[in-house]
Amino acid sequence: MFAAAVTSFDNDNPLNGLTLGEQPDTEVPEGWVRVNVRAASLNHHDLWSLKGVGLREDRLPMILGCDAAGVLDDGSEVVVHGVVGDPNAVGGDETLDPKRTLLSEFYPGTFAETVAVPARNVIAKPEELSFEQAACLPTAWLTAYRMLATKSGLTEGGTVLIQGAGGGVSTAATQLAKALGYRVWVTSRDEAKRARSLELGADEAFEIGARLPDRVDAVIETVGEATWSHSLKSLRPGGTVVVSGATSGPNPPADLNRVFFLQLNVVGSTMGTRDELETMLALLARTGVRPTIDAAYDLRDARAAFERLNVGDVVGKLVLTNG
Repeated sequence: MFAAAVTSFDNDNPLNGLTLGEQPDTEVPEGWVRVNVRAASLNHHDLWSLKGVGLREDRLPMILGCDAAGVLDDGSEVVVHGVVGDPNAVGGDETLDPKRTLLSEFYPGTFAETVAVPARNVIAKPEELSFEQAACLPTAWLTAYRMLATKSGLTEGGTVLIQGAGGGVSTAATQLAKALGYRVWVTSRDEAKRARSLELGADEAFEIGARLPDRVDAVIETVGEATWSHSLKSLRPGGTVVVSGATSGPNPPADLNRVFFLQLNVVGSTMGTRDELETMLALLARTGVRPTIDAAYDLRDARAAFERLNVGDVVGKLVLTNG
């Protein structure tokens, strides 16, 4: 079958390790199902894999891709949950399973004609969503949903600051936060991305590091070192910063005096559960909120999509289609 795979690692030029072509047909273990992939979306996780982060050389070649929507062999239209883990391992949350993994880390990913996943990892696709829209949701959108709905402590009418507008998680968080009834402020260095965020529903958009009109209840933090100080300074006493990434670096000054004096909450968040994905799908079907798709490419043109992602000039999601 045709697939996009990582065949070698290159930290400086990650696309050097991207190979498009034939890979072995999907094997379906007992208790798993085969999904005929109709659409899949790119994430920065795929670029990290090409750099060798979170993936061992002895697992190469590895088919890339965490997200997909498609059709089972019986014709059912489904969305794939990319976290493979045991929900019974730690209190019913598979993201806390010490052995949990994402598709394309240990098991072949979704940038292929077919992919095999555990039977519990498929969820009925709402008919209101296209395959391309549904394929955007299991990583970036689910990550944003968990940060907002599960981890932030926000209640309806609360104010959230979303750092780094334009990225997949931050764009999803902007749209989801409005759907959940929050006041939404965003930051970006890029004027066009700030304008786009306002079009997507943000109430205010600011330069990164700008002084805000008021303190916020929660901050969605995916940028890391470049925005960390601003995130902490922007929180009201008792507020919460939810962290799911550190694209600008993982080791900012902790500013512990501010954390303990203002009793701030620093909360980590990674991906989301199958149940959270199902709840989010229902929210989108009910509200009409849809993921922002920057561009769609045929699977066989995946290199062009990876080039766009690597440059970073993207607002929303890049999608690969198949059939």
